[in-house]
Amino acid sequence: MRMQAQELFRLASLALQRAGARPAMAEAAARHLVEAETQGLPTHGMSRVPFYCGMLRKGRADGEAQPAIKADFGATCLIDNADGLPYESCAMAVEQVLRRARTQGIAFAGVTNSAHVGVLGIHLQPIAAAGMVGVAFTNSPAAIPAWGGRKALFGTNPVAFAFPRRGQDPLVIDLALTTVVRGKIMLAMQKGERIPEGWALDRDGRPTTDPREAIERGSLFPIGGAKGAMLALAFELICAALTGSAIGPEADSFFSEEGNRPRIGQAFLAINPGVLAGQDRYFERVETVVTTMLADAGVRLPGAKRFASAQRTATEGIEVADDLIARVRKLGSES
Repeated sequence: MRMQAQELFRLASLALQRAGARPAMAEAAARHLVEAETQGLPTHGMSRVPFYCGMLRKGRADGEAQPAIKADFGATCLIDNADGLPYESCAMAVEQVLRRARTQGIAFAGVTNSAHVGVLGIHLQPIAAAGMVGVAFTNSPAAIPAWGGRKALFGTNPVAFAFPRRGQDPLVIDLALTTVVRGKIMLAMQKGERIPEGWALDRDGRPTTDPREAIERGSLFPIGGAKGAMLALAFELICAALTGSAIGPEADSFFSEEGNRPRIGQAFLAINPGVLAGQDRYFERVETVVTTMLADAGVRLPGAKRFASAQRTATEGIEVADDLIARVRKLGSES
């Protein structure tokens, strides 16, 4: 079924409110999920609505939570998400780092008592739009074993960067530290499909093609072997130690309605090029890199596919599975 973004936003927001989220929380989450759909990222789009509704109904997320700054010092702050759906908190973090980086040159905002935050690169778009470099980290429920181990310890722990360009879409680098995002395994599980070897391990640390085993009891392969596992460790410490949040094994899976409140952490940074080499020199250097990249046939700029999809769906609408839309409609109509 092909639908317009405005209608998807209405359906998602209504479903989340019916599940217990106050309007501003539901709208912030719905706005992000629809943006993911427009950018051609359905694993982080409308398919998340039923899971978020389940978390709200089962008490894994507090629909009445109000984010607030709990620590504030110079170029840094810490935001307490208070166990809500964290899209308002992330928007607050981005607003804070932008304001502080304008006067301090660089700023850091942590988010604690948080949960699943969707596509990190989407959160960074306002930073790039303001002409600054954005960086974001998050930890997540355990998915990757420490190198040499068999038990999942670190999360998929995505990282994202947004580099503004003058008069062009920003460069957006956005990746998880697993060979495949967990959302793809989740979709395979929903469809009853097997997954390729090399994506996941079972509970005993052996390769598996069973998506349910991978999601519920197993772990995922890190990118780059030991190097990816070390990056997962570093991002775990940034997101958990600096913000005082839960580490991977302390947070139950996002993909189950049952379980605890995740209480993981995120970190957002903004860097102002104007106080370093200067805006003009920054943009010149970025374009030199871009021009050199594109001189090699076959190179595609990171983020280009997302922005092309967003431009296309603005006129053509967004294709969403009929059964998913029916499910979201039902969630929004329940009393």
